Amino acid sequence: MDFLRRGLAGAIVLGVAAAGLTTLPATAAPVQWTDCKPEGNDDPAEVKGSECATLQLPVDWRNPGGPTFGLALARRKAAMPSERVGVLVFGPGGPGDSGVDRVKTGIDRFSPDLQDRFDIVSFDPRGIARSNPVKCSAELLNKQPSPIIKNAAEFTATISYNRQLATDCREHTGPLYDHIDSWQTVRDVDAVRRALGESTISFHGSSYGTLLGAQYAETYPHRVRAMVLESVIDHSSPTTRAFLDDQGSAGQDSFDEFVEWCDTTTSCALHGRDIHALWADLLAKSPDPFTLSYTVFRRLYGPQWPALAELLKAGGTPPKQVHTGVAPYPLAVFCQDWNLPVRDYREYAAHLQRLARNNQDLRYPGQLMAVSICLGAPPADNPQHLLKVRELKTPVLLANAVHDPATGYNLAQSVERQLGRYGVLLTYEGWGHGSYTKSPCMQSTIDDYLIARDVPERGSSCAAVPPTG
Repeated sequence: MDFLRRGLAGAIVLGVAAAGLTTLPATAAPVQWTDCKPEGNDDPAEVKGSECATLQLPVDWRNPGGPTFGLALARRKAAMPSERVGVLVFGPGGPGDSGVDRVKTGIDRFSPDLQDRFDIVSFDPRGIARSNPVKCSAELLNKQPSPIIKNAAEFTATISYNRQLATDCREHTGPLYDHIDSWQTVRDVDAVRRALGESTISFHGSSYGTLLGAQYAETYPHRVRAMVLESVIDHSSPTTRAFLDDQGSAGQDSFDEFVEWCDTTTSCALHGRDIHALWADLLAKSPDPFTLSYTVFRRLYGPQWPALAELLKAGGTPPKQVHTGVAPYPLAVFCQDWNLPVRDYREYAAHLQRLARNNQDLRYPGQLMAVSICLGAPPADNPQHLLKVRELKTPVLLANAVHDPATGYNLAQSVERQLGRYGVLLTYEGWGHGSYTKSPCMQSTIDDYLIARDVPERGSSCAAVPPTG
């Protein structure tokens, strides 16, 4: 998951579904599939075999008779039809990742066994890519304030900017802009299930897609055949402080692992150097310490330790992104999925001071931006809450690395506790964001679960595989 991309790039009510707000015909019109076409730099050979479609859905599931938008879909049918298990829906991460691209040109993310046995289906979530994307003035996005707010005047100016940006994005996006939260997307997924004519689906959510998957299991437990949540988001953080502290500690833990690797690996470009001192110097001299920190944070996803060492050795100059015209803005979903209030600059400064005190190196976690971009926003439509999942046929399989820079291991443990007997955590003893492709053990265990619903024993883990990227 790319839990956060730089800006340039009340609890859920479980009775809502029962109350009939998710109203489509019991058997929706079947999806009309056509061969996907190469786009941009797509390799036609990679696209071959994928099918695309568009499903018209309500902009607001609380008003299903109102305006609609087109949800972009893609699928690959099971390569061995006689051994077909069913449909596997992939929930993309980000926010901002394209499930359509995953199926068209990134299908090797799934093992041959899964490709043989499942119709693999994914989508561009509402507000993303081909599904009525949130768009805003690029000129305004280029002026997005840094999350490192230094005084009360900057705090007030950030609130003013956020409100101006929201107005601009609403004008460029249309009515969907105010209905992009995961509560709505949960209902999109079930509409896809009905349109496919399936009584149940298997689901694999990655990173931000785990929030979607968990809420789908909560809302439609009888429609879940099996579910994998990989790199798990805990959508129950009750306070802004808890949210930031979890993110800060996860990033720092992964940075510490990088330093230990470099200290013990002679091929590291910084072997023998004091990386903590080097990093502190780079951060102090940087004109944009947040973007610099975010660049390092992203190198920990793979993890790409050799590349990170080279980056720091070269001075850590972060890439600059400048857009023109109208640009996509997938981060808008945060303010509809999370309540992360900060009363005033004094409180914001206290968060920054605590993060710096507790995290020697990554004092500015990437997710700090989820707080800064939502300053002054109205209350979220789909705020944090403790999961209440009941009556699943098969327990949810959670998968998380011990050293995940974006979704810390403790978050997966928290979600496992919330699920109780309906959740089992599979631990990857290694590093990085995402674990399914990190080791043969993780892949085979997850495949066995999805194909045969072979649930691993509680406490199961897979040994670490040294990173090569």
